[in-house]
Amino acid sequence: MNTPMPVTGDLYLVVGYDGSAPAIRALDAAIALLRGREGSIDVVYVPHMPSIDMLSPDAVAGMETTFGEVADDVHAQAAEQLRGREERWRFERAQDMFTDIPDVLITAARKLHDVHPHDNVVIVVGSSSQGMHRIVGSVAVSLARHTPVPLVIVP
Repeated sequence: MNTPMPVTGDLYLVVGYDGSAPAIRALDAAIALLRGREGSIDVVYVPHMPSIDMLSPDAVAGMETTFGEVADDVHAQAAEQLRGREERWRFERAQDMFTDIPDVLITAARKLHDVHPHDNVVIVVGSSSQGMHRIVGSVAVSLARHTPVPLVIVP
């Protein structure tokens, strides 16, 4: 009988989170993965604007304010989901709304790996709920192609 080797080291999870149903499932999965283990969850929110080619500087500034309010809402939602685990998670908002989401998650994972080189760092994301993403790509697909750390894609 083969006995699985025990996993060693602490577990540090980077969760892409925007308050959507797939993100909620990803955070639930991260909570389950961390149960009974030492480590933490970094909840990372990346404001996303598909295109700004047609927007004035005033419109972009207004959107920055709106994204700040959305970040506050997303933070509150994540805090509710993580109630009782306050010391084991933190919330991070990418400051640039024009940043590529996979790049932000990979950067967060690399920073954790640099701080905890002998532990396990994993990115956790929800799968896209939009069928078109299966054709043209999604955050999960991009991460699967480029991440230097293990990736969990939650259906």
